[in-house]
Amino acid sequence: MTRRSLINAAALALLLAPAAPTLAKERLAFSGGPEGGTFQYFSNGISIRLSKSMPDVEVSNTASAGSLENLRRVNSGEADFGIVYSGDVFLGRNGKLTQDENTYENVYALGYLYGAPAHLVTLASTGINSLADLAGKRVAVGGAGSGAASAAQRLFTQLGLWDKMNPEFLGYSEAASAMGDKLLDAFWVFAGFPNSSVIQAAASNPIRMIDLVDEAEAAGFFESYPFYTHLEIPAGTYSGVDTAIKSFQDSALWVAGKHVDAKLVEAALAQIYSPEGLAYMVKVKSTAKEMSVEGGLEGIVTPIHPGAEAFWTSKGLTVTAAQMAR
Repeated sequence: MTRRSLINAAALALLLAPAAPTLAKERLAFSGGPEGGTFQYFSNGISIRLSKSMPDVEVSNTASAGSLENLRRVNSGEADFGIVYSGDVFLGRNGKLTQDENTYENVYALGYLYGAPAHLVTLASTGINSLADLAGKRVAVGGAGSGAASAAQRLFTQLGLWDKMNPEFLGYSEAASAMGDKLLDAFWVFAGFPNSSVIQAAASNPIRMIDLVDEAEAAGFFESYPFYTHLEIPAGTYSGVDTAIKSFQDSALWVAGKHVDAKLVEAALAQIYSPEGLAYMVKVKSTAKEMSVEGGLEGIVTPIHPGAEAFWTSKGLTVTAAQMAR
């Protein structure tokens, strides 16, 4: 065989040889929230970032009804990641969700994303100065079945007020308009500040915001619901409200299923909570400015994923007994 023939034969052999197998990407599902909602912005942003920065992983974002659906999807393994309120993780783990006695023990927290603070707004002219003054009053508590309405019912039930007041299940904007028309005495908001509906109410009439912490604390509310954390709404956040208002918030958490590999979780957290990852998340949604390494375990009162424990301890954070109780 000539030299040229040998070369041609070798080339042909290379062409006919089976290609080296490429490693398949691990496909993961991230359960987000309603289209256009904050949950969906966060879940889509994280999914895109992880898919681009982790070559062996592809994360697909899927819409959902929100926190409770995400809890159930992740617990069952239908989804690998999700966003769930800390309160729903806690209550679900303990079989205490409203009208749902199932326990959801396969959902582990990864990190804090942002907070949803409570507001109670009334007109300055109503004479309502405390939570106790709501007895007999018409109070909008958020849409039926919403997280806002659930939080309101927990608080006012703990205070013995739920059956004494007249709750109205209205969305925030509708409630602000109704209060301006004197059809309501107060309305409840469970969202970040400044909230557009509270701004709307303050633009129409002088408003007052009610301190939520002192009476709640005296009634044992924070002992019953340890996932709520204290905060203040700063003075001047809303027109005419010139003092800081003591309030509390639930925390939106990034969660993963028990079945998700610990090394993958650790790597995913390292991508999102890196300086570049955090800057990217703020571009996705300004609410992400609350995310930080220092505050990564804020609001978490349930077990965290082993991969999350490895990541956060490597960053110098202390993991509590409740967060390690897997």
